[in-house]
Amino acid sequence: MTSRFIVGNWKMHKTVSESETLVREILTAYCAHPSVEVAIAPSFVALQSVAALLRGTSIHLAAQTVYQEDEGAFTGEISPPMLKAVGCRYIIIGHSERRHILGETNQDVNLKIKATLRNQLQPIVCVGERLEEREAGLTTQVIHTQLQEGLTGIPIQDLGKITVAYEPVWAIGTGKAATVEQATEVHGEIRRFLHRQFGIDSQTQRILYGGSVSMENANALFESPEINGALIGKACLNAESFGKIILLASQ
Repeated sequence: MTSRFIVGNWKMHKTVSESETLVREILTAYCAHPSVEVAIAPSFVALQSVAALLRGTSIHLAAQTVYQEDEGAFTGEISPPMLKAVGCRYIIIGHSERRHILGETNQDVNLKIKATLRNQLQPIVCVGERLEEREAGLTTQVIHTQLQEGLTGIPIQDLGKITVAYEPVWAIGTGKAATVEQATEVHGEIRRFLHRQFGIDSQTQRILYGGSVSMENANALFESPEINGALIGKACLNAESFGKIILLASQ
């Protein structure tokens, strides 16, 4: 059975001191469980401070994005070796806000995945459709394209190191989560596509749901056999709600 995975994406929230406070609160509220892996993704400026607080715990450090080159004249960017050196294990790649606000393409996502894997880091690759795409019946087509173009050229032995996060864009930060039925359907389709196109074992592939996950809906989502965890936004900024979601995942 694939272990559950809970990832807290802090987005552009929390100063360094606020990040340290939140981590301490999370560590107080958090109960480690062998069936649930946990990672948190603070802002770049807080990574080093948060890494120090997480040292010796079972919570992993993640980054919210990365640049595709290991070094060079790329003002304002952060490389995979930098993130590895500060203590990151995971990198979130292709989050919908990076795609739709900051213009990242599937080709950018592909390069970032390759750079992440090249540096022995593990990608959390986000895919998902906009509201107008869902209403037009294009959900499957959109996600197939994101996966096909995002994963092209990646060696088969590396594909198993990738976690996929399905995040319907229309549900992110809106309070309107996908229903369990909607999420289950898309997760199942992702599994079938990855197996068909890339030969990935559909039983071991880890797929998370992201999009207005809360204490109120997490349990229902986790009851789906297709959903292996959650990529959490707003609810991870509160130690009590984040800890509660982790507890629900363990059950």
